[in-house]
Amino acid sequence: MDKENCSSLTEFFLLGITDNSEIKVTLFITILLIYLTNLLANLGMIILIRMNSQLNTPMYFFLSHLSFCDLCYSTAVGPKMLVDLLAKNTSIPFVGCALQFLIFCTFVDSECLLLAVMAFDRYKAISNPLLYTVNMSSRVCFLLMAGVYVLATADALIHTTLTFRLCFCGSKEINHFFCDVPPLLLLSCADTQLNELAIFTIFGFIELSTISVVLVSYCYIILSVLKIHSAEGRFKAFSTCSSHITTVAIFQGTMIFMYFRPISSYSLDQDKMTSLFYTLVIPMLNPLIYSLRNKDVKRALDKLKNKIQF
Repeated sequence: MDKENCSSLTEFFLLGITDNSEIKVTLFITILLIYLTNLLANLGMIILIRMNSQLNTPMYFFLSHLSFCDLCYSTAVGPKMLVDLLAKNTSIPFVGCALQFLIFCTFVDSECLLLAVMAFDRYKAISNPLLYTVNMSSRVCFLLMAGVYVLATADALIHTTLTFRLCFCGSKEINHFFCDVPPLLLLSCADTQLNELAIFTIFGFIELSTISVVLVSYCYIILSVLKIHSAEGRFKAFSTCSSHITTVAIFQGTMIFMYFRPISSYSLDQDKMTSLFYTLVIPMLNPLIYSLRNKDVKRALDKLKNKIQF
């Protein structure tokens, strides 16, 4: 291990999605449209929830934070990726790389935990609707969100510290479009077993616990719904959960596929498109899923349109 080269490293070079210059402009336009839709949809969802008093409920409080998380982790990656598609110099400072990963990891972890909190919220709303506002008071919601951000930040700091303490004495070229753990570990000339162990244990614990909370919550939700005598009542109860189930399935499925494999089996070129999907496409889909499948959001949008027209 070359200690001198290790200590003098000041920057990395991101190789990006592709080195084919013929399709870079097409990719740039496509990704720009996806990112702008993502930006407008998530900002619009946050503003809509804040402005409309009818959406001043725990469910929409958590949904606004889901949009905030989507906005943050996609913005940590999207703008830099767009610049690199057209720029000749695709370097990123060592500190900038660490900061990008820290922000990305913090809000991805926050979304994992938040989806579990949202499942618990739906359980409280359906199992005991009369006490819902009491059980999910403003104080409880605030404490739950504070816990989400604290745990996510702690996990992100652990992974960032473990990754960027490594010695990178070989190539400076990251075969990816952002600073993520697997491609960085492949560049390191140090022992990365501790890093791999951290991914499988800490992040694995977060994934396992959040998925368990979601599954247990929905088991209780199903039992509660089955006690409702009218078919209309059962349909209404399930319809409030359909958007959340869709979001959980897409997000958690992608996370498990990306990170719960040995680093040696990680195919950089093959998994770039999967990374693109969860860094930009999923954050764009979430507000669309909730707006298209939610009557309250549709009513709020109609009311906002009427106000703008007059």
